[in-house]
Amino acid sequence: MQYDPSLRPAQVTPPFDAFVPRHEIVRDGIGLSFIHEGAGGHEGAGGYPLLLLHGYPETKRVWWRNIAPLVAAGFEVIAPDLRGYGDSDLSPDDAYDLTIYSRDLYALVHDVLGHERCAIVAGDIGGVVAIDIAQRFEGFVDRLCFFNSVPPPTPGFDLSTFSALRGGPTGDYQELQGARPDELAAMLNTPEARRQWIAAMYTSRLWASTGTFTREEVDFMTEPFADEAHLRASWAPYQLAHGRPMSEMPMSFGPVTIPTLVLYGHDDHVVGDDFIPACEVAFTNRIGPLVVPGAGHFLQWERADILNPLLIAMFGDLIG
Repeated sequence: MQYDPSLRPAQVTPPFDAFVPRHEIVRDGIGLSFIHEGAGGHEGAGGYPLLLLHGYPETKRVWWRNIAPLVAAGFEVIAPDLRGYGDSDLSPDDAYDLTIYSRDLYALVHDVLGHERCAIVAGDIGGVVAIDIAQRFEGFVDRLCFFNSVPPPTPGFDLSTFSALRGGPTGDYQELQGARPDELAAMLNTPEARRQWIAAMYTSRLWASTGTFTREEVDFMTEPFADEAHLRASWAPYQLAHGRPMSEMPMSFGPVTIPTLVLYGHDDHVVGDDFIPACEVAFTNRIGPLVVPGAGHFLQWERADILNPLLIAMFGDLIG
């Protein structure tokens, strides 16, 4: 049965200036911008650290509807921009890959903020990075929430045919960003053109469920991509399949044994429903996959009313 978008409850969106980001050097002279709320916790005690990882074409802004409810529940919310995205620093030597992101984020949470453990919520590229963090830094990640991403390669599922790697019905962006970035950048030669490239993924390219982003919300999401250098940095993961060198092999493989909540926004036209059987193989200690109605790729924004209570129920016992 097709979900009727008119039945989707209205979502609560904080003002676009509701949260003030911090900026800290994490390693190798690179600074990350991040929202950090709830560090004081209840009655002066620190909340349990919850790391929210965005993907592409996103920044920390995609978590705007999640931060305050999760802080109110007792979490210390950490929502960074990946290296080269949003307000985070560009790499002076053009160093961007999944392991670099992973090591940056571990340094932020562990070294800068001083946490020995955390839970992670992540989709898209952030989901792949979350798996690397969990597999690389043993004992650091207590739990995961994983949605609309590329599942960890695992014996028993042929990931080479997976829909997200083929880009869906509007997947030309993968080839352009990955194999022909200079040509694409020349086509997108104004801030307005660069923002429109990103805007299409929130609208006409059908990544999102119909009607889940207003014009003002699309503008909010696309603003950080107006700068050419940051837009090009965000394409780096797509270039890994076209010869971009990797600093080291990512540890983004399965099976994943950490307790994981797996969600899927069914209206995503990039990550198809083969996500479900792939995750059933990859995650051996999971709840789900649960299909979230009225949500596409940007599940955390589109159905914050579903995600926030699920996270509180799944991770709430971690709060001291």
